[in-house]
Amino acid sequence: MVIMGSKIKILIVDDAAMVRKIFTQELAKDPELEVIGEAADAFIAREKMSQLKPDVLLLDIEMPQMDGLTFLEQIMINCPMPVIIVSSLAKEGGPVALRALELGAADVIAKPGSSYSVKEMSEQLIEKIKAVIHVKRYRHFLDGTEGSVLTLPVKTWSREVTKIIAIGAATGGPEAITAILTRLPEGMPPILIVQHMPSYFSKAFAEKLNGICALEVKEAEHQEQLSPGKVLLAPGNKHMVLQRSKDGYIVAVKDGPLVFHQRPSIEVMFRSVAMYAGKDAIGVILTGMGKDGAQGLLDMKNAGALTIAQDEESSAVFGLSQEAIAVNAVVKVASLSEIPGIIVQNL
Repeated sequence: MVIMGSKIKILIVDDAAMVRKIFTQELAKDPELEVIGEAADAFIAREKMSQLKPDVLLLDIEMPQMDGLTFLEQIMINCPMPVIIVSSLAKEGGPVALRALELGAADVIAKPGSSYSVKEMSEQLIEKIKAVIHVKRYRHFLDGTEGSVLTLPVKTWSREVTKIIAIGAATGGPEAITAILTRLPEGMPPILIVQHMPSYFSKAFAEKLNGICALEVKEAEHQEQLSPGKVLLAPGNKHMVLQRSKDGYIVAVKDGPLVFHQRPSIEVMFRSVAMYAGKDAIGVILTGMGKDGAQGLLDMKNAGALTIAQDEESSAVFGLSQEAIAVNAVVKVASLSEIPGIIVQNL
């Protein structure tokens, strides 16, 4: 547990010396963080964990002798602690990173590359480290979220969609989003989701959701048409915004600067929904750290939309919701188990 006022102690586990050097240099720029050690493999890491007692572990997946997933599983059994998976931007990395979250990793971040600069990586990594330190160690916040699929009110949604549901989440979001979507029935109005995550991970996450939900869930494509029963997840490292075309609503998927250190940004999506859907929208902000989405949710509320924030008790990290509540952007505060019902009741 981090004592108030003390630095967050970090151990970096990666077989690439250059990666360890870059991470150490970037994290040293923040006065609240301290890299107390580094390790090239899981066996060295295990010794240093015992000696140095880090608060947060940055863990590579592909390593010699023992891969990151095997080591992560051992950590979560023997000495559970906040772990951020450091993943390369590769197609095969998505499902592996998703598996890491299932095993107990608190978050995932991509290594810098051609489309993801060191500066962008460091901004996101610093925010993630400060978030995971607050993640509840035990998963009681998911208790009571399972249940049968809800019944849709007696309404038929035409091809010309008017209602839009927009959801934003960060740390702890995959579990929260899963808990909500698995209880929503087919035939729902279109749903747009921004979850802070790297490239390829978003596609793997969408595919997983599509296999367990009554709705069609997919990673959004540029200029994709919205339709009833469809859920569009913003691609990692891309912003997603709502737009109108002559045939109805579409989404634009685009590059752009980080907003509140994030791309995709919840703020960017919420503002576009406020502009184009107004009172015909429902905005939901879930677990996570930071201010991304708070002002955008206020824009939605001011445009007449119903706005919902996940409560502290059911949040893995009570940050995004807290910021939205603080600026008076929220109409209803609700537990994760209550949110699906509130959405359906207000269609």
